[in-house]
Amino acid sequence: MNNKKNIKNDILKKKISNTLQTYAEDFAKPYKYFDIILGLFVAVLLISNIASTKITQIWKFTFDGGTIIFPLSYIFGDILTEVYGYRRARKAIWVGFFSAFLMSFILWLIGLSRSAEGWNLQDAYMSILGQTPRIVGASLVAYFAGEFSNSYILAKMKILTKGKWLWTRTIGSTVVGEMIDTILFCFIAFFGFYSNKLLFSIIISNYIFKVGLEMIMTPITYKVVGLLKRRENEDYYDYKTNFNPFKIN
Repeated sequence: MNNKKNIKNDILKKKISNTLQTYAEDFAKPYKYFDIILGLFVAVLLISNIASTKITQIWKFTFDGGTIIFPLSYIFGDILTEVYGYRRARKAIWVGFFSAFLMSFILWLIGLSRSAEGWNLQDAYMSILGQTPRIVGASLVAYFAGEFSNSYILAKMKILTKGKWLWTRTIGSTVVGEMIDTILFCFIAFFGFYSNKLLFSIIISNYIFKVGLEMIMTPITYKVVGLLKRRENEDYYDYKTNFNPFKIN
């Protein structure tokens, strides 16, 4: 009986020790630019969520307005994972997730409040900012699945390639992550609302644009990653990382 208690105590002590070590690692090595990248990552996510309420067309491509800026969140996600590792990128993804949820909830709540006398823009407000629960749900589900897939694949590919050929990781992870994100968002948000032809056009246009932008931005990504690795003195490899997306610590 005592042996079982001792074993349980040892396991508990080990868990506490690992947790403390995790926090020690976070605070022992302060980063100069991590918070800046995190802030830009969240800003891009929130702006793209609002811009996505408009369906626009450029040449033969039809997509929601958020697509113009949203791919940058994947580029920032690539930078976070490549330089700081999956564990810190996971924290950034969760911060973005809760920020998007909070923004949508506050905007919806304000939309329900009584309009002031003489203010006749309630319908305009609701059509742009009072996003339906379906749109919000689609955005959050797609973001969660796509960003974590992107970060996981990049971290694993970095180990497999031994840190070489960065372009294969940034583009390869985006090809998968953006595919998951685009399909989930469009089907959850628009299926049954738009015609199947328009829905298919939006999916294809969004996907081509997002992946194409990642390819175009690859030289800039190389420079930013190289600069951050030198300035932060960090080039993290996720050899012993727990890739569970729900393990926030």
